[in-house]
Amino acid sequence: MGYFKAIGAVCALALLGGCMSNDGERALAGAAAGAVVADVLDESALVGAAVGAAVGATCDDMGVCN
Repeated sequence: MGYFKAIGAVCALALLGGCMSNDGERALAGAAAGAVVADVLDESALVGAAVGAAVGATCDDMGVCN
């Protein structure tokens, strides 16, 4: 069941990513979502937040959330 929650959180992040106006806002949303997903999967929330922040900050550069 945790897997489906994680997928839902990632989908929500992808939808919210388009609403953020700058890299800082996307990084903050990514950090929050990454921490939640990591916690649901019983992994380190700190590592999840770091990965989420990195992905959130660079998603527009990768063409994911233009």
